[in-house]
Amino acid sequence: MRFNAAALTISDQGFRGEREDLSGPLLAQLLTELGAQVVARRILPDEPEMITNTLSTLADGGEIDLIITTGGTGAAPRDHTPEATAAAIERPMPGLAELLRWKGYESTPRAVLSRGIAGLRGRCLIINLAGSRGAVRDGMEILAPVLAHALQMAQGSDLEHREPSSD
Repeated sequence: MRFNAAALTISDQGFRGEREDLSGPLLAQLLTELGAQVVARRILPDEPEMITNTLSTLADGGEIDLIITTGGTGAAPRDHTPEATAAAIERPMPGLAELLRWKGYESTPRAVLSRGIAGLRGRCLIINLAGSRGAVRDGMEILAPVLAHALQMAQGSDLEHREPSSD
């Protein structure tokens, strides 16, 4: 499936140029491998209003089907990505965030510490991943089997709930 995506890194230090963004480029690469055309890639500070506005603007533009963020999902005082995302989404999809934590735990018990969420704004799916390369790699692997169908449903196509073939 071909789709347009945005990869957003949420990092105060990355935004200020004090730390190299390692998870964002990996996220963009993995999205491309899944069939995405990455049409937006940004580094944002962990400022809730800026995150919410960026998510809303990208989703409302109508050309992006999927936005994935990396970073800002932990329990640190400056981690505001889930709250900022919640302010942007219109319909939550909690099963995706639950899946990421549940399956992520198999790689590292710390995956359950992520407060990331997922949901829809219009026809755009927005998903938060933690900010490490490992979390991005694991998260994209976990999402891969369900992502195409989730995007098709968000677009209003392929609404049949067939079981995947075992071929």
